[in-house]
Amino acid sequence: MPLGSLNAEQLEAACAPLGHNLVIASAGTGKTSTIVGRIAHLLQTGTDPDRILLLTFTNKAAGEMIERLKRHFPAKTVDRIEAGTFHAVCYRWLRRNRPGLSLKQPGELRTLFRSIYERRDFVRLGLATEPFSATYLFDLYQLYQNASDKSFDEWFLQRYPEHEPLMDIYLDIAEEYEDTKREYGFLSFNDLLLQTLESLEHSPMSFREILVDEYQDTNTLQGMLIDAMNPDSLFCVGDYDQSIYAFNGANIANISTFADRYPDARVHTLSVNYRSRAPILSLANRVIERNERIYPKRLEVGRRVDPIPPRLLIYDELFEQYQSIADLIGASRTPNDDTAVIFRNNASADGIEASLRERGIPCRRKGGNSFFEAKEVKFLLDLMSLRINPRDMMAFIHLFEYGKGIGTALGKEFFQALNHFGEGDLLRGLLHPTVHSLPTFNRRKSTQLGLFDDDLEIGSVSRFAHMDLRDEIRAHPLLKHPRLTQDGLRYFIQFHEFYRSIERSQRPDTLLRKAIASPLYQGVVHQLSAQRARLKNGEVDPEKEEEARERILRKARLLLDLSSRYEDLQRFVNAMILGGGEMSEGEGVNLLTVHASKGLEFSEVYVIDLMDGRFPNRKLMEKTGSLEEERRLFYVAVTRAKDRLFLSMAKYDRVKKLDFKPSPFLEEAGLIRRESM
Repeated sequence: MPLGSLNAEQLEAACAPLGHNLVIASAGTGKTSTIVGRIAHLLQTGTDPDRILLLTFTNKAAGEMIERLKRHFPAKTVDRIEAGTFHAVCYRWLRRNRPGLSLKQPGELRTLFRSIYERRDFVRLGLATEPFSATYLFDLYQLYQNASDKSFDEWFLQRYPEHEPLMDIYLDIAEEYEDTKREYGFLSFNDLLLQTLESLEHSPMSFREILVDEYQDTNTLQGMLIDAMNPDSLFCVGDYDQSIYAFNGANIANISTFADRYPDARVHTLSVNYRSRAPILSLANRVIERNERIYPKRLEVGRRVDPIPPRLLIYDELFEQYQSIADLIGASRTPNDDTAVIFRNNASADGIEASLRERGIPCRRKGGNSFFEAKEVKFLLDLMSLRINPRDMMAFIHLFEYGKGIGTALGKEFFQALNHFGEGDLLRGLLHPTVHSLPTFNRRKSTQLGLFDDDLEIGSVSRFAHMDLRDEIRAHPLLKHPRLTQDGLRYFIQFHEFYRSIERSQRPDTLLRKAIASPLYQGVVHQLSAQRARLKNGEVDPEKEEEARERILRKARLLLDLSSRYEDLQRFVNAMILGGGEMSEGEGVNLLTVHASKGLEFSEVYVIDLMDGRFPNRKLMEKTGSLEEERRLFYVAVTRAKDRLFLSMAKYDRVKKLDFKPSPFLEEAGLIRRESM
């Protein structure tokens, strides 16, 4: 059984009485085994599996724990445990009462937010304060939702009091953004949590115990959600030394004040590290002890193997560092997929990736665009999203951006027009319009809030008289739109034909198969493959174009294969959105930001660009970070290493003509002396 493999510390935590238990699980100390052991203990002592909730930060982590439990308990018992990320669990909870949920990725909602922001003419208002950009304001609004229980203006002005003259406009943008989401049924990931929190007031959950993995990464909103669920027992596992998501709203106070907030709290500590060799742990301890010790702990060595001391690599020039590390990796006997290069900033990845590829060493970067964010995949998912929810304006806009001469603003007007023609049903307005007049596109006007738009006049359909059109298309009221061009009409016809062809189809794999074969999608494939094969002189390389086309279609076929496991289209689309960030492609040496490396381990690790200003990142420290957070990032990076750890720095950047000083963490680690810094 799972409990039989636990050490004394793990077993004590796993078998603790019901109540409020916090487990401080340092790097490599077996937190997953402890959580699995805890659930096994609950099941063995009679807890109904329906009353156990496991919250994790990736669906993969939840899946691995559930699979380990199935080795010891019947699958039908284990499958009754509610398990997954905060977002996935909340999605399932809300779906029981609201079957038509339409989840949107942050990038899509950023586009929507920008379309609302851009209707404000800040220059014409003549304000002295320079407004934040749409993207930055959107990111702040998202951070606010995660990190505060105050009003937006109160939270915002505490940080940026100089923006008080713009606050009414910012509030109006946020209000219109929320109104638009409600109107079209859009939900952000934050909305899943916020609406679950609201629903708990009327429909409480009744869990015997809630288990929370990576508790140090929970934000204020997630902390409020856990409290609102009000379980009989709470079992939280985390490590304050690995709290590295403050920039994304993570609130270290959730873990640091646990014993103060719950008078009956028990704090357990796992101190035996089974991952790293002794010299690596010694180095990690020396550095992280500079941070305040919230709960007493110190890592101990669990692996009895020969010590291999970490190596410091110092180079005269920045790019020389990347080339030399590529040579070391090429000469190493460690398999590529068990090797990682870890860096503080994504900019560091380009030099090492180029150096590895130059030597023919395969590598992959994690933390960039996922499979589901690829344009060719997103187009197909948007087609499916619109089939489920014809009110999905963002899916429509993204689809119509591929039409020649159609941008975001015009795509939004086409959406409003088709919705109007169908009396609130876009697909009816597309295929069987019942209203033939154009709508009024302006509904909000305010000079004080910077809104200055003009209404449209009806265009003449006769401008398409020379085109060979079916009667159904020629009679369509969208042809009255004055900004519809001949190219735009051709795209509209392909769009119309596709949705007419799937009007009676339901299964995800049937719909995707038709979509991939349609002229609509083939046109998108042609556009994307040509873009990716375009040379610097503007010409398209035919060989590269064919390679790009095959890669695009390979992704489409993979999505089709994934869809075959689902019968319900909405469940398929939402599963792809919720789980999309966890899928990665490729193989080879792992190139990772520190944040992307968390939770992983490798035999051989290179932590690069350890220069003051880069790691720690002084610019980010000035905005939302601190030296303590940067030190936690260093701790996470070095504790990814099991056997060999290399720390590297350069003295000079020849391109930017910059001199570097060593990172203070190298001195704290005892690798250099202060006088040499």
